[in-house]
Amino acid sequence: MKDPKRSLLAQALFAPRSVALIGASSDATKNTARPQRFLRHHGFAGRVIPINPGRQEIFGEKAYPDVRAVPEPVDHAFIMVPTDRVADAVAQCCEKRVPVVTIFSDGFAETGEAGRRKQHELLELARASGVRLLGPNCIGLLDTHSRLALSVNAVLEKAEISAGSVAIVSQSGSMMGGLMSRGAGRGIGFSRLVSVGNEADLSVGEVTDMIVDDPDTRVILLFMETIRDAERLSAAARRAFAAGKPVIVFKLGRSDVGVELASSHTGAMTGSDDSAEAFFRANGMLRVELLETLFELPSLVLGQRPAARHRVAVMTTTGGGAATVVDRLGVLGVEVVPPADAVVASLAQKGIQINRARLTDLTLAGARKEVYSAVLNTLLASDHCDLVLAVVGSSAQFQPEIAVEPIIAAKEAAKPLAAFLAPHADASLALLRDAGVAGFRTPEACADAIRAWREWRAPIEAPEPLAVRLKAAQSALASAKRLNEHEACRVFAALGVPAAPSEVITGPDQAVKLGYPVVAKILSPDIAHKTDVGGVVVNIANAEELKRAAAAILQRIRSSRAGARVNGILVQHMEQGLAEVILGYKRDPQVGPIVVLGAGGTLAEIYRDFAVRLAPVTEQEAARMIEEVKGLAIIRGYRNLPRGDCASLAEAVAAFSQLAALTPPVAEAEVNPLIVKLEGEGVVAVDGLLVLADNSETA
Repeated sequence: MKDPKRSLLAQALFAPRSVALIGASSDATKNTARPQRFLRHHGFAGRVIPINPGRQEIFGEKAYPDVRAVPEPVDHAFIMVPTDRVADAVAQCCEKRVPVVTIFSDGFAETGEAGRRKQHELLELARASGVRLLGPNCIGLLDTHSRLALSVNAVLEKAEISAGSVAIVSQSGSMMGGLMSRGAGRGIGFSRLVSVGNEADLSVGEVTDMIVDDPDTRVILLFMETIRDAERLSAAARRAFAAGKPVIVFKLGRSDVGVELASSHTGAMTGSDDSAEAFFRANGMLRVELLETLFELPSLVLGQRPAARHRVAVMTTTGGGAATVVDRLGVLGVEVVPPADAVVASLAQKGIQINRARLTDLTLAGARKEVYSAVLNTLLASDHCDLVLAVVGSSAQFQPEIAVEPIIAAKEAAKPLAAFLAPHADASLALLRDAGVAGFRTPEACADAIRAWREWRAPIEAPEPLAVRLKAAQSALASAKRLNEHEACRVFAALGVPAAPSEVITGPDQAVKLGYPVVAKILSPDIAHKTDVGGVVVNIANAEELKRAAAAILQRIRSSRAGARVNGILVQHMEQGLAEVILGYKRDPQVGPIVVLGAGGTLAEIYRDFAVRLAPVTEQEAARMIEEVKGLAIIRGYRNLPRGDCASLAEAVAAFSQLAALTPPVAEAEVNPLIVKLEGEGVVAVDGLLVLADNSETA
C-alpha cells in the first residue's frame, strides 16, 4: 500500500515541477553549470531556476540571488556551493519550505570528525523545518520518465539514457557514471538512478522504499559500500519482494583489511561482510559477486520466486564452452544434474539420442534447430531440474536461428532459463535481451548469476520472543554483579541451552559434590581465554587431584594475570560427546544481532566454515544452519557415522539467538564448545562468555 507521505516525497525527489540550482554557474566549462544544461538537454519540462547572486540570467533562464527571492514554490533544490556556504543554503531552503534538497557539495562526514559535526548540524537544521536531504557529497539523480537529469555526472553530457524498468541506487557517486554507461552499453533502459552520498538523511533504504512504489520500475539494483540504515532497507527489500521486484546487490567489502578482534572467537571469525550477507539473505535480496552480473541477472529472476530446490540442467552445442560454466558451478557448489530417464526416453522417441551425462552435449546429435528446440523444451518441462542453462556455440555468432531462436521461443517456460553464448555475439545477445531472456557474456557472470539464484530466499520472519525463558534469563542477568563463565552459562541455561553440572569453589581445600572426572577452570570476568593462561585442568579423577589442580591454577594466574579479578575455581562435570561446535552471538554495528554456528575449536575460524543469520532464528532456520556447516557432516550421518542430536542442537541455536531480545543489550556471547551427543542424548554447554553492550561486564 502506498503511503501518502512517501508519495509526496517521491514526487518532489523524482518528478518536481520546479528545481532550484543553488550555485549555478554561467561558465559552461564548470561542473556547476552541468545540471542546468543536462535538465534541458534530456527534456525536463519543469521550471529550472538558477540561483546565483552575481547573475540576472544563466543560459537564458532568469537567475535569483537566493532561493528565498524565487516568487513561486520550489519542489527540489540542488546545492553546489562551497562547503562553508552549504549551511546558509540549507537555511534558505528551510525558510522557503523546499520539500527536498540534494547536496552535491562535499567536505562533510567523509572527511572526518569535524566534517561529521558539520553534517549533523545540516541535518538538525533541515529536520527542524521538515526538509529532507539527499547527500551531502551526492552526485545527483536521474528519472528517465520525468526527464529529470539532476546531476553533475559527465556521462550525461553525451549519453542518451533510455527509459526502462531498471532502477539503480548507489552509495558511490563516482560509480554512477560507470553503472549508467555499462547498462546503456547493454541496451538496458533505466527508470531511476540515484546517488545517495553520505546518507545524512535519505538512505539507500528509504530511497529504495520510494522506488518500490514506482510503476515504471521492475527491478532495483544497489551498489553498496556499507549498510547505514538496516531497518529501513530491510522494510524496503521486503516490500519489493512482495511486489515481485527483485532487489539485487553488488557490495564492496568481501575482504576485511584489519578486522578488529573481539573478546570471543565469534568476533574473530565473522567480519562485517558476513553480517551483510546474512542481512541480504534474510530480507529476500540477491547478492552478486561480479559487476557484470548486476546487469545480467535481472532477466533470470524477473517473474520468478525463490525455488525450493536448485537443480540445474545444462545443454550445449559446444562441450568446451559449456565446461567453462559447469566447472565454475561446481566450484560454487551448484548442483548440476543429468537428464532424467524420462527425458532420455522422450527424446529417443523423437529420434534424438542423448546420454545420462550431467552435460547434455548435442554436438554429435547435430547442431540443428529442431534438435536444440526439442531438447530444450523437454528439459524445461521435466521436474528433475529447477533451472535450465542453454549454452550456445559458434551458431550464436553466425546462425542464431539454430539455437538462439529456440531459446527465445521457450522463454515463457515456468522455470528460469539462462543462456551463455560462448563466442562474442552481440547481435544474439541483443535478441535475447529484447525477448527478456537472461543472456550471459562470460562463464564467470553466468555461474555467479546461477549461484545468486540458488541462494535467493524469501524474507525470513523472526520468531516471537520466548517470554518465559527471556524472563528467567533476565533474572539471571540481573542477579549477576559481574558476569563470569558460571553466571553466563546460567543465562544461557535460562534461555534453553543446557549447561554441564558445575560448582564454584573459593579455595583448593573446598570439597565438591560432583562425581568425577571433572574439569577445573579459573573463574574470572577478566580472563576470556582461560586455556591461554594455564587456567584449565581436565580429566581430574579424584578430590586429591582437584586440590592440586586448583592450587596450580591459582598460582599460575597470580603470576601471569596479577591484576585479574578472581571469583574462584569453576569445577565442572567432564562431558563427552560426538562433536564440538561453537555457538556465537554478536551485535553487528551495521545490521544488528547475528547468531553464528561453526565446527568447534579453531577450524571454523581457519577454514571460514560457519553459518551466520540475523538473530533471533527459528528452529527450522537453525536446522538449515547446521546443514550449511561442512564440518558438521560428522553429526549428520556422513558415511554411516553415528548421527548426532541435530534436533537438540537446532533447539539450542534458536534458544541462544534469543539473546537479541535481552535488556541491557548483549554485545557478544559465545558457547565454545557446545558438545553434541548421540541422537536423542542432547547437547551441553561446557564454556560460556557474555559481554554486555556497555563493555562493563564480561565472562
